[in-house]
Amino acid sequence: MTKKINLLIGSALVVLLTTVGLLTTQVGAEESEVNEDVELTEEQRAEIEALHHNAFEQHKVIIEKYVEYGVFTEDKGDKMKSYLDERFEKLKENDFIPKMDHKQHKKKKDDNDSYFHNHQGFHALVVFC
Repeated sequence: MTKKINLLIGSALVVLLTTVGLLTTQVGAEESEVNEDVELTEEQRAEIEALHHNAFEQHKVIIEKYVEYGVFTEDKGDKMKSYLDERFEKLKENDFIPKMDHKQHKKKKDDNDSYFHNHQGFHALVVFC
């Protein structure tokens, strides 16, 4: 039973990361097509906020599973979840309009071991922040 659950979770992750990897490729191609001057209505902002909140919470569940299975240490899991919280707050500050300034995505010297910088799937989800 546990093997089936692990296989199901693993399969879902593969699909998710593959899909997100494809989105990353498209993001680079469409970078100049993002209109950052748009102002969302309160209703639109609330809807986008709920979607992002759900996505980040789902990622936290995935991270917690990796910690539970021993893939990540608890400290690493906490850092990853903290990073997601920071990205969500940045989105909020920008009224949920994606800022496509890639200067913010350059590696910092102390970020060399960051999971998000070494795994394209998770990094792609935070590109829209």
